[in-house]
Parts: sequence; C-alpha cells; structure tokens
Amino acid sequence: MLACRRMFWYTFAMSQKTQTDLHKVSHRRRMVILGLDGLSLSMAVKLCATGRFPHLSRLALAPECGTVRAELPELSPVNWTSFYTGCGPEDHGIFGFTRISPASYQMALADFSQVAVPTIFDRLGDAGYASRLVNLPNTYPVRPVKGAMTVAGFVAPELSRAVHPPFLAHRLREAGYLLEADTTRGAADLPYLLAQLRATLQSRRYALELLWPDLGWDVFTIVLTETDRLFHFFYDAVTEPDHPQHEACMVLLQEWDALIGRVLELYDALPVPGRLMALADHGFTRLITEVDINAWLRQNGYLYTQHHDGATAELDATGILPETRAFALDPGRIYLHTAQRFGRGRLTPAQAGQTMQAVTEGLLRLTYNGQPVIKAVHTADSLYNGPLRDRAPDIVCEPHDGFDLKAKFDRTEVFGFFGRTGTHTADGAFFYDSMHAAPQIMRHTGRLVLEHFGLAPVAQSGRPAATGLIHPPGNK
Repeated sequence: MLACRRMFWYTFAMSQKTQTDLHKVSHRRRMVILGLDGLSLSMAVKLCATGRFPHLSRLALAPECGTVRAELPELSPVNWTSFYTGCGPEDHGIFGFTRISPASYQMALADFSQVAVPTIFDRLGDAGYASRLVNLPNTYPVRPVKGAMTVAGFVAPELSRAVHPPFLAHRLREAGYLLEADTTRGAADLPYLLAQLRATLQSRRYALELLWPDLGWDVFTIVLTETDRLFHFFYDAVTEPDHPQHEACMVLLQEWDALIGRVLELYDALPVPGRLMALADHGFTRLITEVDINAWLRQNGYLYTQHHDGATAELDATGILPETRAFALDPGRIYLHTAQRFGRGRLTPAQAGQTMQAVTEGLLRLTYNGQPVIKAVHTADSLYNGPLRDRAPDIVCEPHDGFDLKAKFDRTEVFGFFGRTGTHTADGAFFYDSMHAAPQIMRHTGRLVLEHFGLAPVAQSGRPAATGLIHPPGNK
C-alpha cells in the first residue's frame, strides 16, 4: 500500500510541474538509445526487403545506418557493459558470462556488482542529467544511480532487485512484468517461446509508457532482447521462407517492429528534436556447429579433471587437476594453468609460453568438414591494456562465422548440436545514429553519449581489437 501511495504522489507531482519546470523540460538536449540485441545489419536489411517492417526500415535503410564491431568475446554482458561504461573489459572487468575463483575454482555468473568503473549514467547523473533505463543487460542487481530510474535486464532473476527506485517494483509486478523469456523450455517449443517473447515485448512497452511521459529525463535507454532469443533457437525458421515455422516467427517480429515504431513515435513527438541512437551488441548468423574448446583441450592433453569423461555439470570447474595446462571459460577464453595465478596451477612462465604457442597452433589447424574453425587467436596483451589486465584470459579465440565456441566441463566431443540454429558474430552489429557518428567498436558508442552532453570520454586504456593478433598461416 505504501508503495502504491508513493508512486501515486510521484506521478501526481510530475503532472503538476510549474511552467518554469516545463520550460526546462522542453529544452533538454535529449538522447534516445534503442538497443536491438543480436541484430546484424544484414539481417535487418533482409527483413526490410519483405515490406513487413516499416519502422525497422526507417532505421536500417537510412544513410545514417552502418555497423559496429563487438568487443571480444562477442557476448552480451561484455558488450552492453562496454557500451554503458565507454570502456573495454580490461577496465570494466566483465570478460564473459562467467568468472572463476583462482583458489576454489568455483564458477559464478557475471553481474553488475562486478563492474569496476562508473557507468556513463553515473557520469551523466553527476553532471545533472537524468536517465531512464529499461532492460539494459548486465545491470542486475541494480544500484542507485544519481538521476536514474532503472529496470534491469538479463540476467535478472528477481524483480525487487531489478528496479530502482524500489517502489517501481510494485507497479511492474501488478502489470505482470516479465524480466526474461524462458528459453530453457522455449528452445524446443516455438509456440511457447513466441508466447514468452510476446510477454517480454508487452513488458518493455509497459515500462516505456510508464517512464517516458513526464519527460523528466535527458537520456532514455530501452533494449529489446527478443531478436537474440529468437535467432539463437529458430534462426533457420526466420531466414527460410519455406520453413513450416517461418510465418509464426515473422508475426512475432512484426510485433517487435511495432514496439520499435512506438519508440520512434514518442521520439518524433519530443518538444525539441533530440538524438536517436539504435545499436546491437553483436551480429548473428546461421550456426554451422558448436565447438567445445574444453573438449578439444581435453582430447589434446591440456585439460585434466577428476571426471575423465566430463565433469558433473557444465559449469563445474572444481574438478580441474594440477596437471592441467590450460582450460577454457565461455565461449573461447583460455586460461593457462600457472602456479602464479591458480591455486592448483603448476606451469612456470616458460612452460606457459610453450603451452600458449602449442594451443594456438593446434586451434588454428582445427577444421570441421574441411572448414577452418578459428579465424584468429588473440593474446591478452593484444586485446587488453588496462588496470584489470591481470583478470583477463590468456587467449581469446575468435571463430569464423557460423562456429559457436563453448567451454563446458561436461562435454567430451568437440563438435555437436544442442538445439541452437544461430550464433553470434563479432562483425556486422547494427548501428544507427541520427547525427551520423560511425564508431568502430562497442566501447566507443558509450563515449558518444558522454560527448553528446559535453562530457569528456573515459580514458582509452584498451587498444583496438584488430591489432596484435596471432594470425593464421597465410593471413598475415
């Protein structure tokens, strides 16, 4: 009851602004950021060619539209965190979906509590600018950000810790707000997945309509994750017109397009023209096969666990034995098992260098049906040059398009299929900016937000991902 009253008086107060307040509101240099998770520009253009997606077409077919390269590895928590901090992983500390304790070998999921630098929204709040954030990944558990109202995104298991101010939770709960679609069941049940994605779309729309109208904000960010969820499990159904489930997918995507249209409608109605940015965190393509790096390391004598036929669970790294020379975390982050870094590690610096070279050469020779799997092997020194360099993986594998790198501890086969038909790409992520900016890499998109409001960008401690590679033979 108290939460209801607080929300009522908040809404009432916002509706009773003085003319001076309204004048200030109407003259803000607003910026609207629309996240389109997992959308590649090539896929957007194909969808637009059907004539069924008018609102997406307004963005994708405009001269202001292009692509941005994802940070490596090309995962959502790495890239959305790079966007909302304006930094690379070596600064913000998120290197993948998971992290490992070097002493106990216990695994844990990455979350907002581990982000080691202020966000761009912290910077904006300190400068007197207000933000509204809806479904921005890796912002759970939420924490107070000056001037911000937040509804966190993936991974967000519990609503009360996913919103700020806290009284928002009651309104969202009453509306049946769904934080995330159930892809565990939905992976094999398209009607169920589509119903879940419709529910998340309705939830995002509700949050949009709740937090937008008072215009008491300078930056409004809303991320739609439905494309990523659909493409992972039904990429073939989306891209093949003759697929029996194609039409059902297209109807869902039309509902997604309608929500894009609502954002554009609200943006167009702003009292003073603002700036619109739409971006994806990575691209997407058809899956060729999943490739388990830990299975490859095991088969080649680099990884040993207490369970030689695989661990008891995919994220169970506690069985790693001292004779292990290298192991991987998602998706292709390889850690050398050195005595300096890990409690059971035995590798000396010299042995670590030899192991790195041998693993690199072996992975670059890896093929599937005659196709090379690994496009490039990046060393930590080539990717990371910041204060958290010591937390970085020693090697980051970048696959050729279509190969989905994994790092499970319960698989014994390198290649396999586990219900997915689409996978991420580092190149080709959708990017649109009404002011024609063309950032090269994901961290630069966050810096554009700061620059728009006259704030200095964060220090560039990282180097571009295209330098310092260990190249495949003949590709120097």
